Amino acid sequence: MRWSTEDWHTAGEPFRIVDGVATEGRTVAERRVNAMTGEPDVVRRFLCLEPRGHDDMYGGFITPPDDDGADFGVLFWHKDGFSTACGHGTMALGAWAVASGRIAAPDDGEAVVTIDVPSGRVQARVLREAGRTTAVVFRNVASRVLARTIPLSTSRGDVLVDLVFGGAVYATLPAASLGLEVAPAHTPELIRLGREIKWALNDHPAARLDDERLSGVYGTILFDGLGRTESGPWQRNVTVFADGEVDRSPCGSGTASRVALLDRSGELADGETLTHDSIIGTRFLARVAERTADGVIPEVTGQAYRVGRCEFELDPADPLADGFSLR
Repeated sequence: MRWSTEDWHTAGEPFRIVDGVATEGRTVAERRVNAMTGEPDVVRRFLCLEPRGHDDMYGGFITPPDDDGADFGVLFWHKDGFSTACGHGTMALGAWAVASGRIAAPDDGEAVVTIDVPSGRVQARVLREAGRTTAVVFRNVASRVLARTIPLSTSRGDVLVDLVFGGAVYATLPAASLGLEVAPAHTPELIRLGREIKWALNDHPAARLDDERLSGVYGTILFDGLGRTESGPWQRNVTVFADGEVDRSPCGSGTASRVALLDRSGELADGETLTHDSIIGTRFLARVAERTADGVIPEVTGQAYRVGRCEFELDPADPLADGFSLR
């Protein structure tokens, strides 16, 4: 087995891009379901888990689009399987598509990269100045609040949790309600509680969507309120997704869900921008770009950077072909 990858990061969160993995299905959503028990899952484990990856690795397989309306499709993956949405990955893919010449882009202006993902069709607007990419704007699927102030008893006391859809279902609550703040020193406890809350609410009725493939809680967003800037609310968050994976970025689809919630609560007014920081201090800016019958369309702005290219191969005698996880 031999695979070539191109590695990027968006605001500190890795994204390993792999082209050439065979997937089956009429749509990207179907390809995701089929990939869970097929050869793509073998490749996912090989590239994502140790010793070739790690418990917080993230990546995607390039696929054909659902139709001619998109440039390509992608199957997002992490240590536990295949996700339905990924904003930071969409930003990385936009920057990659332009840098690789897959999508033509002007030296000054923008290029629009349209991508089919399991939760729908999204866009990455790649902003350019003097031949360089300066930012990528992730335009998400319609995002909406599913349930407010769900009472939940945790190992650190009783809390109120909101469930929001931003391409995936997120449980979100203030870190202070658990006696914590979003800081690197608290990462182990944030992971533990993020997992606890995710699994406690995974089967909540509000987390069961019409499309069962999108159902279940994908991650827990714990946030700190940092007041306001001249442009709007300012928050810091950590998103603990899958089963204990920590997003180093402010989380693209998680930020979209926060936009939907803050819009509902009135904390993010029309024309305002959410300044959204990560646990490592990186930043996304987000706003409501459009309103639809299905929810708000968030736009999240960040930047992605190429890390390098890798060539992975499997020694036939290697007993760790399937990889391993310690989390």
